[in-house]
Amino acid sequence: MLQHFKHKIIALSVVIGCVNTSCKSGADHSQKGKSVILKEKNFKHYVDYFNTMEDENLKFAIPNDSAWAWMEKNIPLFECPQQNFEEIYYFRWWSVRKHIKNTPQGFAITEFLVDRSYADKYNMISCALGHHINEFRWVHDPKYIEQDVKLWYRGNDGKPMNKLYKFSSWTADALYNRYLVNKDEKFLLDLYPDMVTDYAVWEKDRQRKDGLFWQHDVKDGMEESLSGGRKVQNARPTINSYMYGNAVAISKMAELKGDKEVEVKFKAKADIIQQLVETKLWNKKSEFFETLTEKDTLAQVREAIGFIPWYFNLPEKGKGFEKAWEQIKDEKGFSAPFGLTTAERRSPRFRTHGTGTCEWDGAIWPFASSQTLTALANVLNNYNQNFVAKPDYFKQMELYVQSQYYRGKPYLGEYLDETTGYWLMGDRERSRYYNHSTFNDLVITGLVGLRPRADEKIEVNPLIPQEKWDWFCLDNVLYHGNIITILWDKTGEKYKKGKGFRIFKNGKEIAFSEKLEKLVSE
Repeated sequence: MLQHFKHKIIALSVVIGCVNTSCKSGADHSQKGKSVILKEKNFKHYVDYFNTMEDENLKFAIPNDSAWAWMEKNIPLFECPQQNFEEIYYFRWWSVRKHIKNTPQGFAITEFLVDRSYADKYNMISCALGHHINEFRWVHDPKYIEQDVKLWYRGNDGKPMNKLYKFSSWTADALYNRYLVNKDEKFLLDLYPDMVTDYAVWEKDRQRKDGLFWQHDVKDGMEESLSGGRKVQNARPTINSYMYGNAVAISKMAELKGDKEVEVKFKAKADIIQQLVETKLWNKKSEFFETLTEKDTLAQVREAIGFIPWYFNLPEKGKGFEKAWEQIKDEKGFSAPFGLTTAERRSPRFRTHGTGTCEWDGAIWPFASSQTLTALANVLNNYNQNFVAKPDYFKQMELYVQSQYYRGKPYLGEYLDETTGYWLMGDRERSRYYNHSTFNDLVITGLVGLRPRADEKIEVNPLIPQEKWDWFCLDNVLYHGNIITILWDKTGEKYKKGKGFRIFKNGKEIAFSEKLEKLVSE
């Protein structure tokens, strides 16, 4: 049952000017965390509890007995009146830390803790690399994700790992999004040639004559889908959206580099994919982005992958594409008791593939949930539309939180039943702590609403409805080389800083409003 709080909160968007030399290229990223409002010790009890939940049969770079020390140094702090949100926030940091692995070539970040036969060296799997980058961009110490990415692209005698291209990816987009958080131009441009080469590999191996990209659903990490198959070469919204996002990101990297020719070239590539997705993958009848089959006919079934174009802000504004989002509110569409399904529930083939075989025919996958919620946050921030609103986002975040429990304890696995919340591989060792999605990035950029950007402004747009929370605080966020604190205190009694909304930079208040409302400070 959903928890209800009779508290008011007025949705906001905040943009505050930030004149700050450390935000520029070459910023000092070694700044230690200095929380302004929250105290680290007040959240240690979560880790103490998590450590008692298991026997810890596998230990890697940071074992359980070192987990809290690592979290103290590396993570933003979060507090809110809804305890399960708070608990899962710290659980996800505790869980992702388990996947940091020492290798002879630096740190790697795994997807499964147990060894998988189809993994690369060091048990690495590239499917969720974009998720890993987006989640780890908020970790204060950059070495974990930086060494992982370089291992993927240069760990094979200077060349990419053998299985880097086993799965579709949005790595260039994720790396640019990470740059928007830390402004580390040097690292981004060091990887720039690798991203250009990466794009060319996908063009050679997966581009059709018409310019769209095709992929087997299994190599999208989404096997047994309703629209495809393990060997079918369909043009899917996934890989085409990824390639669009990567092209836009490479164009922006080229602009930073001063490489005008490449900038223009990749902007043109992005424009072509955008036009192809909008004309060939959009089903006017179903009002949804769908898979285009090998026969150049639309699959005639709505799947959660149809929301992915908005993950990259691909659909043009003002053309009515946003109507697709009505389906997340429809119980015959994607709305289920425990979250958003991976295929529309009205389909006669929904959940027909059995269980235990990684089927994406309707069951809920955190991989897809986090993609859809990221896309939804983009819609609410970047599009003028009347189909979805902040309560829709909060509802799905709340369900996402509630789904991450198994037998009463915090849990993260592969996929779950949409009506019972039962984790379908919950008793398999491989499924525990499945590092295949984001959550804390959603809390930071969606729920609290810190929207990373390239200029020296701080933009905040919490997707929290009125009458939910009287207070919340996100603290110790390392952003553009500064420590950012965001808090809302309706009465002023919680944080003793007075009533209202406040933002601090390095402990100094830089923005204030009596209400949670849109603020712009140039």
